[in-house]
Amino acid sequence: MGTLTATKDFYTALQSRRSIYAISNEQVVSDERIQEVINHAVKHTPSSFNSQSARVVVLLGDQHKKLWSITTDTLKAIVPADQFGPTQEKMNAFGAGYGTVLFFEDNEVVEGLQKQFASYADNFPVWSNQSNGMLQFVIWTSLELEGFGASLQHYNPLIDDKVKAEWNVPSSWKLLAQMPFGKVVAPAGEKQFSPLENRVKFVK
Repeated sequence: MGTLTATKDFYTALQSRRSIYAISNEQVVSDERIQEVINHAVKHTPSSFNSQSARVVVLLGDQHKKLWSITTDTLKAIVPADQFGPTQEKMNAFGAGYGTVLFFEDNEVVEGLQKQFASYADNFPVWSNQSNGMLQFVIWTSLELEGFGASLQHYNPLIDDKVKAEWNVPSSWKLLAQMPFGKVVAPAGEKQFSPLENRVKFVK
């Protein structure tokens, strides 16, 4: 894998990464480029004890649409029909995108570390989730750098079994998040920030 290049610096990318819900399925970059940047993120995002327990499934095209069809059907069984309109709109918006990244953690790896380092056993699931959160951020920002808009969704555990069955996902993989992405149709709205002096303590 060669060195990836981007047109924005890290700080600009950090600021530009937003939750984008209005997306389309127009191609922004090649599928090969999408695979390249996601592979790069998975390879280089840190993990506790270098466990590399994160797993990713990338769904494009009809497979992406199938995910949101599965999610829609799952939610229809739970949400009353007369209240389903807003949920259907969300499903349509996510399904209108170009693809979805599914984020997992391999519990087999986590449990192996718990056995190997028993004194840290309670911490490994926490560290695993923290590392996966970093990966979600890296991929989200990487997609933004490539010109995509994305958002982070959590329809797990409702869809877990159907997702595993549909895409032959190992039973030890725990679904943590779904990230639909696509060409930006409408930008994110204005974002409000709490005062940094209430959030950061700088000591020297």
